[in-house]
Amino acid sequence: MVMNANIASSVAQASPLASILQKAQNQQLSIGDLLQVAEALNSSGQEARAVEVYKVWLAFNETHPLAHIVYFNYSVTLKQTGDPAGAIQALRASTKLEPQFGPAHINLGRALEDYGLINQAVQQWRSYLDLTTEVTPDRISNRLMTLQHIGRVLENAGKLEDAETAMWQAIELQPTKPEAAQHWSAIRQRQCKWPLLTSSQHVSARQLLDAMSPLTLSCFSDDPIFQLAKAYRYNKHLVGGPVDLNAFPRKAPKQKTGTGQRVRVGYLSSDLRDHAVGFALREVLELHDKNSVEVYAYYCGEPRTNDPTQDRIKAATDAWRDIATMSDVDIATLIRRDEIDVLVDVNGYTKHARTKVFAYRPAPVIVSFCGYPGTMGSPFHQYMIADDHIVPVENEIYYTEKVLRIACNQPLDRKRVIASKPSRKEAGLPENAFVYACFNGMQKITANCFDRWMKILAATPGSVLWLLAGDEDANVRLRQLAEQKGVAPERLIFAPKAPNANHLARIAVADLFLDTFPYGAHSTASDAITMGLPIMTMPGNGFASRFCASIVAAAGVPEMACATPEEYVQRAIGFAHNRQSLDAVRQSLQSQRETSALRDIPGLARRLEELFWQMQGECERGETPVPDLRNLDLYYEIGADLVLEDVEFENSQSYRKRYLKKLAQWHDYAPIPYDRRLWTEPRA
Repeated sequence: MVMNANIASSVAQASPLASILQKAQNQQLSIGDLLQVAEALNSSGQEARAVEVYKVWLAFNETHPLAHIVYFNYSVTLKQTGDPAGAIQALRASTKLEPQFGPAHINLGRALEDYGLINQAVQQWRSYLDLTTEVTPDRISNRLMTLQHIGRVLENAGKLEDAETAMWQAIELQPTKPEAAQHWSAIRQRQCKWPLLTSSQHVSARQLLDAMSPLTLSCFSDDPIFQLAKAYRYNKHLVGGPVDLNAFPRKAPKQKTGTGQRVRVGYLSSDLRDHAVGFALREVLELHDKNSVEVYAYYCGEPRTNDPTQDRIKAATDAWRDIATMSDVDIATLIRRDEIDVLVDVNGYTKHARTKVFAYRPAPVIVSFCGYPGTMGSPFHQYMIADDHIVPVENEIYYTEKVLRIACNQPLDRKRVIASKPSRKEAGLPENAFVYACFNGMQKITANCFDRWMKILAATPGSVLWLLAGDEDANVRLRQLAEQKGVAPERLIFAPKAPNANHLARIAVADLFLDTFPYGAHSTASDAITMGLPIMTMPGNGFASRFCASIVAAAGVPEMACATPEEYVQRAIGFAHNRQSLDAVRQSLQSQRETSALRDIPGLARRLEELFWQMQGECERGETPVPDLRNLDLYYEIGADLVLEDVEFENSQSYRKRYLKKLAQWHDYAPIPYDRRLWTEPRA
């Protein structure tokens, strides 16, 4: 609709709006003209005048059949002018005039959520669902969005059962949309609901697997080639098509070979705060040699106050950039303006990550480190820092990045505050029982993992299993499952959340930490070792399943890594029956505590600096690696079939043999170009 020329002229010239208001009062201003006037005023910074136009029009045109649309647009302007309460009133008026107008219900719920009125927000969204039970094509998208909002808010509020229900309704409404299913599988993991993927006549297991995020997949399957393919597809979905690099032309790297030159390194993360990643990195950042590297921190997390970890990181860096509210393009522009040489992605595919920033190539070198247990599978992450235990040379085929190595991939802070050690009674534990413990998140516990634990408890009468408490429904569920397997439910004891210093102190009262599989302990393992608690793990093929084995090796007790699930169970039982053997492990940990690679943080800082310089040198020589993305869509298709076969654990040889068999079948149907992973060109 073309705006009346006189009205357009009046707005453009910022002349008095009396004539426009008069037209509105006389019901002579059409909705099309009204919206264009308001848009022109808003875009020229005259929001107060736009509000006035809306108010007058609504006062004299409320019986108009499209008045609900005007109220909706009015609410947007009110919010922009800093009047959220007025926006809520306008949205309520919109829903009253047209009860089935989905956008008003959705925005009203969001507005109530912003005020912290979670229950009212959910009630608002549910009222819209009740009004639109007969789904028509024009309402599907609004119902889907409403269900997703309900699920998201309930998940954040810890109401996981209700959140799961809402997400499932969204999935069945549109199974091809991945957003709801991505949250749904993660919610089920946190509740220890098995089997994880439950299909229906509307939704297949394959669709649920396709929607799963890379991080959730790490807890579900130890399949590094499929993990790679999943990361690759996830990155394409997250970033979209190739980003516009016109504003970010490639330029020659800044030469750093002169005397006194420093490599400028940027750490980008949402977790530079009181968080496992923040705890891990803060001493490393403090120990960086400022004569060798210049450290910038880019924080994309939520605002923090009274955060000791963030205060330490700020003090340790040359520059702190709070970028949470900035757009991806603006962040990339800032990083480029800061002339960062090596940009470290500390988030990977975790919460609040800003992956698209890296797609703009704001620094000549991009490297993944510390925050994410796997490959990024992207065209713009050139390096990954790991270690020999997590990524032995023969496993480099599972990563698109060039793998650079440090002694142990788990940094830690030797200055962490630790409270006084409690008694077992104070920790809620029986005094003389053998205490198995696992402080990994509930999402890492699988049906097979839990079954192994129950076998261990059944063979060690009087022992208990001490777990970090999750959702109360999950705690109850695990006790019920234990009882079904012949283990008294009270033998599962749940540790409530505690301040970090107190949590570290209580770890020491357990006897043996039992790791999870396929996603093992990471910072939790270093916490256990720090407190002298032996941990037993079972490395697999992928990054997440091999991390804990790296930590126990760096602590000087590599024998605590088991080769098979059977060995894991038998050794756990053996330690309970022969406590002296466990005492020997404790003594070994204690004797090596200060000399182990795990606690050589000054050495880790120096090694990281060596790697930053190596990457800088390769960049200057034009040797920066290019990620190899060949055949990853094919590996995804094959891997999806194999993952759904539900093989939990297998050695490297058997694992590769299953893939090669499938690859050969596909090759017989249509020739597959060779790659550097599993489908390699036969040697002459």
